Amino acid sequence: MPPAAAHATVPASPTPARAFGRFELRRLLGKSEATMTWLAHDTRAGTDVMLTMPRVAPAGAPATADWLVNVKRAARLDHPGLARVLDCGAYEQWPYVAVDRRLGVTLDEWLTEHPRAPIEDAAIWIEGVLRGLAFAHDAGIAHLDPQFHNILVNDRGQASAMALGAAHEGAPPATPGRPRENARAMPLDPSALRAHRVAAERDVLACGVILHRLLAGEPALGVADTGRAIDRMAPRGREFVRLPWTTPQPVPEALRAIVNRSTAGQERLRYRNARTFLGALNGWREAVSEDDGGPVALLLDRLRTVGHLPALPGLAGRVQRVTGIESQRTDEIARHLLPDLALSLELLRTLNTAQVQGTQIAGNGPVLTLRRVVALIGVNGVRQAANTLRAWPGPLDEVGAKALLAAIDRVRLAGLTAQALRPAGYDGEVVYLIAAMQNLGRLMLRYHFADEAEQILQLMQPAPGGAGDAHEQPGLDEAGAAFAVLGVDVETFGSAVARHWGLGDEILHMIRRLPPDVPVRKPDGDADLLRLVASAANEAVDIVSHLPAHKVSAALGNVAQRYARVLRINTKALAEALQEARDVLRKGSADPTGQHAEEEEKPAEAIPTPDPAVAKANASAGAPAAT
Repeated sequence: MPPAAAHATVPASPTPARAFGRFELRRLLGKSEATMTWLAHDTRAGTDVMLTMPRVAPAGAPATADWLVNVKRAARLDHPGLARVLDCGAYEQWPYVAVDRRLGVTLDEWLTEHPRAPIEDAAIWIEGVLRGLAFAHDAGIAHLDPQFHNILVNDRGQASAMALGAAHEGAPPATPGRPRENARAMPLDPSALRAHRVAAERDVLACGVILHRLLAGEPALGVADTGRAIDRMAPRGREFVRLPWTTPQPVPEALRAIVNRSTAGQERLRYRNARTFLGALNGWREAVSEDDGGPVALLLDRLRTVGHLPALPGLAGRVQRVTGIESQRTDEIARHLLPDLALSLELLRTLNTAQVQGTQIAGNGPVLTLRRVVALIGVNGVRQAANTLRAWPGPLDEVGAKALLAAIDRVRLAGLTAQALRPAGYDGEVVYLIAAMQNLGRLMLRYHFADEAEQILQLMQPAPGGAGDAHEQPGLDEAGAAFAVLGVDVETFGSAVARHWGLGDEILHMIRRLPPDVPVRKPDGDADLLRLVASAANEAVDIVSHLPAHKVSAALGNVAQRYARVLRINTKALAEALQEARDVLRKGSADPTGQHAEEEEKPAEAIPTPDPAVAKANASAGAPAAT
């Protein structure tokens, strides 16, 4: 029986059944520094229960009463992710929360009988707990001690959090939903909101530590108590928690990124609330399921409601110009249409419908020029395609529209850079469109998932070093950030849309950007070469768009060196191609020669002059590419 002394602790080792009020304590199910859970028998009801109580009894009757007020308030919450409370009470100053044993077994017990938890089961358990915690956090209540002995798994494999607030030390929490004892105190006191936010974020971090243990097969930092592990983690402590590369079962890359973000040493990279963590896990799990659900399914559904991209302002005037003269050459029509990325993509999509496919000659390769599209569907087809587009900016607000427009400009810059880099004999319009479509997933993300796109961008940003540390803290790479937010990478979005449009495997190969960690090898045919040209252009544009100016020259030198043997370029040639593309973009034309510039002009950013040392180091890499 727990002693009555105010700060005495219950023996941690299993003991024979002993009286605790109307309960008989039979076995200790688990403990942490803050709480412990016992298997007990309710002699009054004749049923088994699980009793969760603090490791240290509250200091006196008033503190015990405060503890009960807090826990009873949490017990009123009704959610599938929260274990239903059977009773709350106290015996000789020892408060407890009772949960019916029939609701399930603790996660500790489940793992004792099933040492290897399937990876998907682990994700499903944490999803269930996160749903319950999100509901509780919205109500202003934090769990305070998520542990393996405070998570229940029922016979259907569903998990729930047990005993919210049982770890509280006695003083009533300053939470948004509950005023202090002083009736004059504001229930929405800023300090109360901050305290609740900190407690809720610690709950979310604890879930990350628990998922890490489930996948790694051993406790993080060798400590089973999640609270103790958290106290040792950076930035509070000095230790870092990341999944080891060797795990009992292979962990998919996307799930690895999610788990590592949940326990990141930098607080800014972590999930700040239960719903963002839940969204990433749910997105990953549904994306790998057989029905290909999750964010991909949501994206394809939004394509049917708001289209792939909104038309740029001035679409009606452009269409009127190209459709008003039936005898106009197809290359002239294409030149007017190409700057509007939404219309260009819509025309390519239209060409791959079953109706148009039936008119093409069997055996022809994929069509990747607007000239050919216009020749096949005619100006009336162009007009119909334009009429299907949503007006700018679609459902986006002003901030989202500005971000999408900036993304479109970067895509056009990449297309124009690819044109300038292409080897002699290759069609400039084909190269332009391939480079643009290598960004298909990024454009879809910016239009259909604007908030998530901003989260991904923030996760990719480096942060200044802390006190006494001159080195900046790196952000995540794009794939890792996308996995951590959505559960899928950006390339998956692009491939899904391309397949949805009916594009063939050859095009799907060309529009998948070469990963930065994959060596550049001799191309196997024209499709491979076009993919490399577009990849080099996109890597260069990413550098000048996202890196600080003092790092651009060295980074461009690395790209030039990476593609030198295949594309015969050096740093100077790459910088000149970027500047040439900027000039053309400023004049409003998709023609790299700039001979058909339209009246509208946009400000251009100058490409930094290559560092002479970097240029010299790469001078022997190859000659400038032909244009």
